[in-house]
Amino acid sequence: MIWLALLGAMIVGLSLGLLGSGGSILTVPLLVYLVGQPEKVAIAGSLAVVGGIALAGAIPSALRGGVEWRSVGWFGVPGMLGTVLGAHLSRWIPGDVQLLLFAAVMLVAAWRMARAAPASTATGTPRSRTWIVIDGLGVGLLTGLVGVGGGFMIVPALVLLGGLPMQRAIATSLWIIALNAFSGFAKHLFVLDAAGLALDWTLLALFTAVGAMGSLVGQKLASRLPQALLRRGFAALLVVMGLYIVGRELPTLLAS
Repeated sequence: MIWLALLGAMIVGLSLGLLGSGGSILTVPLLVYLVGQPEKVAIAGSLAVVGGIALAGAIPSALRGGVEWRSVGWFGVPGMLGTVLGAHLSRWIPGDVQLLLFAAVMLVAAWRMARAAPASTATGTPRSRTWIVIDGLGVGLLTGLVGVGGGFMIVPALVLLGGLPMQRAIATSLWIIALNAFSGFAKHLFVLDAAGLALDWTLLALFTAVGAMGSLVGQKLASRLPQALLRRGFAALLVVMGLYIVGRELPTLLAS
């Protein structure tokens, strides 16, 4: 199972490099169902993994000048505050409920990704900072609560509200994902400690390293592959995984 999980880590990295999203959407189910970790441990660990993978992909993008730093500030800083709040609230939510919320997020993400990429609407002129800040807070809250990086929401927001071209939005989203993920992870460490749970640091390091390689490969391939087809294929995968989680967790919750 561990090799299947590492293969999944490569796919997580490829997704972040190709689409700027999809990392923790896959990481949490991999850690729960393939590795066998408790839900809250998997959610916390996924934030460390996705933060590390996103950062590995974000640094080369920054060196190439592909990051819109103003959007990182307006979106990322509120997102960090929202993430800490979401992680704080997560201590009162049972793990199976978190997974069902996670499945709902997967299905919403699938719907968003299946739609045509909004790159053609980008004007290159940032607008509506208020909405960018509100979106950042909302994505951050979701990140802390159920452990998703939120790239599937960040990229469209940067394109539609920030006026960024698609490739620049993807590069910028990696920095925002990294900021949100590490902020949430720091708060989740206290949540795990209070619950008497511990992380498998060796597994997380290995998962992050494999995923980081996948992210760099994904960035190389991003300009050569049809983004619309990739997004629709990934959306189909999310639907399958989301329904699988509902099928596993909902009967248990109803029986309790």
